[in-house]
Amino acid sequence: MPDLTSHVARTAAAPYTPPTMPIPPTPKHPVTDIYQGTAVTDDYRWLEDGTDPEVLAWSEAQNAAARDHLDGLPSRELLRARIRRLFDETPRYWPSDFAGGRLFALKRQPPFEQLMLVGIADPDDLASERVIVDPNALDASGATAIDWFVPSLDGRLVAVSLSTGGSENGTLHVFDVDTGSETGDVIPRVQYGTAGGSVAWLEGSRAFFYTRYPHPGERDDADLNFHQQVWRHELGRPVDEDRYEVGREFPRIAEVEMTSSRDGTKALARVAHGDGGDCEFWLWASGGAWRQLSTADERIVGAMFAPDGSIWLRSLAGAPNGQILQLPSAAARLSDAVVVLPQGAGSIDDWTVTGSRLYAVVINGGPSELRAFDHAGRAVATAATPPISAIGALVRMAGDEVLFGSVSYVSPESFQRWTAGAGEHRATALRASSSADLSGVEVIRATAVSRDGTRVPMTILRPRGIKLDGHAPVLLYGYGGYGMSLTPRYNPALLAWLEQGGIYVEANTRGGGEYGDDWHRAGHLTRKQNVFDDFIACAEFLVQAHYTSPARLAIMGASNGGLLMGAILTQRPELARAVACNVGVLDSLRVEQDDNGAFNVTEFGSTADPEQFRALHAYSPFHRVRDGVRYPAVLFTTGANDPRVNPYHSRKMTARLQAATTSGRPVLLRTSNKAGHGMGSSVDETVGLYADQFAFLFDQLGVSVRPIGQEPQRS
Repeated sequence: MPDLTSHVARTAAAPYTPPTMPIPPTPKHPVTDIYQGTAVTDDYRWLEDGTDPEVLAWSEAQNAAARDHLDGLPSRELLRARIRRLFDETPRYWPSDFAGGRLFALKRQPPFEQLMLVGIADPDDLASERVIVDPNALDASGATAIDWFVPSLDGRLVAVSLSTGGSENGTLHVFDVDTGSETGDVIPRVQYGTAGGSVAWLEGSRAFFYTRYPHPGERDDADLNFHQQVWRHELGRPVDEDRYEVGREFPRIAEVEMTSSRDGTKALARVAHGDGGDCEFWLWASGGAWRQLSTADERIVGAMFAPDGSIWLRSLAGAPNGQILQLPSAAARLSDAVVVLPQGAGSIDDWTVTGSRLYAVVINGGPSELRAFDHAGRAVATAATPPISAIGALVRMAGDEVLFGSVSYVSPESFQRWTAGAGEHRATALRASSSADLSGVEVIRATAVSRDGTRVPMTILRPRGIKLDGHAPVLLYGYGGYGMSLTPRYNPALLAWLEQGGIYVEANTRGGGEYGDDWHRAGHLTRKQNVFDDFIACAEFLVQAHYTSPARLAIMGASNGGLLMGAILTQRPELARAVACNVGVLDSLRVEQDDNGAFNVTEFGSTADPEQFRALHAYSPFHRVRDGVRYPAVLFTTGANDPRVNPYHSRKMTARLQAATTSGRPVLLRTSNKAGHGMGSSVDETVGLYADQFAFLFDQLGVSVRPIGQEPQRS
């Protein structure tokens, strides 16, 4: 790897200023609402209606101005070409199921735009791979994507949800695995971005349960993306003959995920109460009706069938790091469950049960490891994996064997076969490679101290031997929500930042699951400010430790991480020089009026609750913008087809910030008409987004981007 230290230590140059299309002022049409006795005025409510011709014209003008600026950056095309090459270097696999002697996986096959579904007879021999469903062949435009898939119990068939344009509005198709042809079973509205979708195959693989959203005419249009239920479909029968099974008892914001026993005589449904982490479980056994196995108050958050038909549960009751329980049969009650694996120091992030083994992925602050136990909970072995790495996929194979992925920030995922207690795990042919030489990058863990004294870990990717003189361009990334952990993973686009001598940092703030359920709940509802304080502490650490300075610090986040970006730039506008905010939740008072916003109430809170309103109003980025403040440069990005975060959040925040800032730094809004929240985006769409973000941030930090292999320019 070329020496990076001289490149990162140079003095920051003034940002290049491309010719910029003027952005006209946005008209204000004030609307005042009363929340809990507090009057709140919104000057840009009119931008919420994405079908209004005036809003469309405004959005197009903003997008044109953003494109004018971004396309004028000399590094943009250089970065786009480099990131595309990194994405196109090698195939990558995401295995998730084993059925009928086949491993089923999503595969990225360069140079195609979308992931395809493949079946692999032998993971040690890629010649045994067969393409089952190729969206690139179904739609040459690259707009059609696989939302999810579930193979039949015998592996002969596979149910696949397909959607277009990032909409996540999925229609179920059934394919023959051997021929790749469709059976003719097509079911609409099984999947959407509010609650996802699921299938559970039944005995004989001639029928399955599936999630179904209301069809037009069954409910008011405003409720069509709620009230997810479970229906039964018999292969070869018309959809209008499908039978309702269960779901009228579920919450309006139910999110249903199903699984079936190996013989198809039993099924489980995890019914989440929105996105906040609470859920209940329902159980079906052949010949009987669905019955509730657990309530949300009983804190069962995971369940699966062992090969012998017993039910294993992950519980948080009195165990915020998780413990594993066993029910002897489908006829047993929750009170009959026995503890197999008590809570330990790390948090159980994933797990599976084989004939005589329990495999658990244990996370501690971000990195994770794979541990194996017998069915009495006695430790058998721990997989040998690199430091500061994570366990990705965990797939139950035949017997006691599992396939697992091991990945780090600087090494692509490789997949291992392991039967714990019968020898060491061994690598399969399923692995990715990269021509990028990252031997000059070291990965370290550091800790910041938040405002209330909480120690917050972070991972730092930095050039070896770098001088800590405050001159390095640093990109700090965060999320902090829904109990989702930021774990080590290989992102080809990230290499384009590191190759330019940049430092990349991930903050493991509260709100995630890095330290279990307590860590999540310390950063949700009225405690959301802890997430922002943690991120601020990480940024301040990087400055105090002389990694960088505010003039050389960029911050980035998406979705809930976009909310984090909005909160940081409004609470501490001097903290960073530039911000990339992607598909962010930015109006915290109005978000619950959106379809998916209603599902997020269990994570964020509601204005209908006085205490929660006060918390929401205190940090809502749109409402915290102040006139006359020198705000950092901001690139807002959104997708016109986003079902999870309405694009109006980015529109309103852009208008408000453009009117308020006095820094003279750009505030841009980039809207893609071919994308949604990011799920199902084509490779070209993803590459273009990264190229725009990195070019914008490098420019604002004064970094002269160079072609790889050339000496760095100096200022």
